[in-house]
Amino acid sequence: MEEKLYCSESKVVHTDLVMPNDTNNHNTLFGGVLMKKMDAVAAIAARRHSRADVVTASTDSVDFLAPIYPDNSLCLEAYVTYTGRTSMEIFVKAIAEQLGTGKRRIAATAFLTFVALDEEGKPTSVPQVVPQTQEEIKLHETGGERARLRKMRRGSSRDLADFINVDKPWNQSL
Repeated sequence: MEEKLYCSESKVVHTDLVMPNDTNNHNTLFGGVLMKKMDAVAAIAARRHSRADVVTASTDSVDFLAPIYPDNSLCLEAYVTYTGRTSMEIFVKAIAEQLGTGKRRIAATAFLTFVALDEEGKPTSVPQVVPQTQEEIKLHETGGERARLRKMRRGSSRDLADFINVDKPWNQSL
């Protein structure tokens, strides 16, 4: 019988302050800083689920929905929503909270894919995931379509990589 784990067993919650050195000229959190934090919590969720070393295989998208300001806290929630044989899709939501009022809003969402690795660095199988909440069920039901699109995009990316010039820029002719 194949091992199965609930989405909640991989859940990671990380809350942090937004510091001035992490903000841009608009006085909002740098998108790259948020992406780094999202990748880190997603990696923890993937390791919790697989109990193996993992690597980031892709980031489908990071959708920035609302600015995050220095007077906000940033709460990141991540968990495994869908699995393949060796891969795991992790959903991450970024919640900004105005600390003075307690008002919370979704600031960003992302889907990242990780691959579990064995001791030799080769892909290894992962448990299936079982959703329980309405949010988990919705994300799990739509995970197959995202996986299909991800596979198509990866093929297109490989084709583009074969075409792209890797010569040193100063040696390229027009």
